[in-house]
Order: sequence, then structure tokens, then C-alpha cells
Amino acid sequence: SELIKPYLGSKYKLTEVPKSLIFYMSKHSGPVNEIQWCPVREQSHMLLSASMDKTIKLWDAVDTGCCLKTYSCHSCAVRAAQWSSCGRRILSGGFDSMLHLTDVETGKQIFSSKNEFRISALKFHPTESNIFICGGFSPEVKAWDIRTSKVLRVYKAAVQQTLDILFLPEGREFLTSTDAVSRDSADRTIIAWDFQSAAKISNQIFHERYTCPSLTLHPRESMFVAQTNGNYMALFSAQRPYRINKKKRYEGHKVEGFAVGCEFSPDGTLLVTGSSDGKVFFYNYHTARIIRTLSAHKEACVSAIFHPVLPSLLATCDWAGEIKIWQ
Repeated sequence: SELIKPYLGSKYKLTEVPKSLIFYMSKHSGPVNEIQWCPVREQSHMLLSASMDKTIKLWDAVDTGCCLKTYSCHSCAVRAAQWSSCGRRILSGGFDSMLHLTDVETGKQIFSSKNEFRISALKFHPTESNIFICGGFSPEVKAWDIRTSKVLRVYKAAVQQTLDILFLPEGREFLTSTDAVSRDSADRTIIAWDFQSAAKISNQIFHERYTCPSLTLHPRESMFVAQTNGNYMALFSAQRPYRINKKKRYEGHKVEGFAVGCEFSPDGTLLVTGSSDGKVFFYNYHTARIIRTLSAHKEACVSAIFHPVLPSLLATCDWAGEIKIWQ
């Protein structure tokens, strides 16, 4: 993309809150569960989207706003999709319990496997590009190796469902958020795992009685944020013992049972989240104050993500199947 080229050699500038709609992309016939910019900077004009309509779509979301490709390898809703680090493959998992690794160019499956449960979360290992972790409607979380098409390791939690997975820097440890909230306690809501040994490091991280549909890591500081069904985001240390910051709560948006995603801007100054009322909320990371809200969608906005290279370019998606690009 010619628009991205001038930014490739330079350091990321300060993020500003986007004000105007650039592209309105509506080709999905069901809710969009996930959107993700291509991690390869030179190809970061591409955006993938995974939908309840059983498809994954690839968009030129910088230059044209056009749909480039549609992949229909799943027979049920696609709940999670991730770019490979090389930007040439897309890993996806869905309610058909299938895992697929699809070649972006040819649309062919490089790897396919039937999982034992419906999949709701997938993450590639940050340094080992052939390994990914998958979780869903099961007490178990699994690490897979694409090269052998086999499960490497099983992580056993006494829960019903994994909602999200977050690797901590270097990938030695990762977190899972689960639906294990009981009336008397909320242990196991967020669990920290040792990646190599599959041992639980801690399940006493978050003590409120809310599930956390999404987790996100700060790009520059050793902190992570958990989106909660209590209509606020909680801030934690990303180092043991993963303490919560009781002085900061990012509140004002609504979650209400939707898997609303949250993310930091690449410079770490802003925290952005969707909202079940269709708005996008921008918080100052340091003060936890709302800087601005954007009336982005009519239906629940489940994801809002900043572009990794172009400052202040934002993609949002919603429960009606719409994707919008803002600047």
C-alpha cells in the first residue's frame, strides 16, 4: 500500500482519536466476532474478519475498503481467527470444532484438525510460530504444533469454558479467562499458566464476581487489562503475582454479555473498547478518564483495533456484520 510506505521506516507517532468514517464494509451476513490487522508491516493494509456467517473475509481496509477474499472452510460460526506471524496464513477455529490453517493466496488448508470441543479462543505463541493455543467449551486448553498436527500439551482447568487467551511477553507464561464465577468466589476467572510445564501458576488473580470476555497486553509496560462483564476494564501487573491496580478502573462503556474486545493504541497512551450500545470508548491509559466516545454502530460493537503502522487509523466491527474504518 502506498499509504503505508511512508510510515514503514519511521517511529510510530502519537495516537489521536479518529473522527471520521473512511470505509463502511458490509459483506458479512452474521455478527463479526473478530477483526485483526495483518502483523507484517508492509502488508498491514489487509484486515481479516471472522463471522458467525461461517466465513472469514480478507479486506483491503486502507486503500479501497474492498473485500479481497472469502474463505468458507467452516460449517458453523467462526469464533476465532489469527494471522500467522509471516502474514501468509490464517488460523481459524469455530463452533464446528474444526481448526484450519488456510493459505491466504490459494485458500487451501495447510492444516486441518477436528478438535474435541467448540472453539472460542486461539492464539499463536509469540516466539514459536508453529505453535498455537486453543480453548473453548471445555475444561481443557490445548497447545498444538502445526508441523505434526498434534496436541503438544493439555492445560487442565476446572471450568466450563475458556473465553480468551493472552500470552505474556516471551511466551513462557499465558493467561486464560474463564466463565468460572460461582456465587461465593471468583477464583479461576483468570488463570496464569506455565507454558512449558502446563502447571497453574495462579488462579487467584481477579476476585470480583464477573467473567472477563477479553484480555489485552500493554505494548510498552508490563501490564494487562481484562474486560469484565461488570461494565469496566480492570488493570493488572503482567508479572507475578499479577496484582490488580485498585486505583484505576476504566468504566462507562457497556459489555452486557457480549464478548466485547479491548486494545491499547500502539504507543500505549489510549485504551479503546467497543460497547454493547454500539459506541467506541477511548480512555486515557494513565488517568483512566474517557477522552471521547464515538457513535460507531447501531448494534453492539464487539471490537475496535488501531492500525499497527498508520497512526490513529481504527477498525471496528459489530453484531450486525458491519466493519468500519475510521481516521
